Amino acid sequence: MERIPILQMGEFLLVTIQVDMHDRLAMTLQDDLTNRISQTNANGVLIDISALEIVDSFIGRILGNIAKMSRVMDAETVVVGMQPAVAITLVELGLSLTGIRTALNVEKGMALLRATVGEPATEAIATEWDEEDDAED
Repeated sequence: MERIPILQMGEFLLVTIQVDMHDRLAMTLQDDLTNRISQTNANGVLIDISALEIVDSFIGRILGNIAKMSRVMDAETVVVGMQPAVAITLVELGLSLTGIRTALNVEKGMALLRATVGEPATEAIATEWDEEDDAED
């Protein structure tokens, strides 16, 4: 059976979806991911969907379910790499993806996870945020 790899990076799990998602694969990912959160006591999950060109309502709901299940298991979820066409489709389908935080890329997603769980962000990211805050003042 086809499976999506789940990598552990310290206290976080990294999922990089590099194949077209079909319903059975999405359900398998949901089960595998909740099991890995339980086994590793992960504090966060980063899901990279940059290779996905199409997300239907079922896959969108599965992503939402993964975030809700992760949250119940005390892990935050960040989805990164969403292509514009995917974002448009999700909005047109009326899916809000409640409970899922998003970031532009993996680097920003990891910084968001670190900030969310109280781990200090890298110096480069912290500097970038400070510059943005100064620009707003």
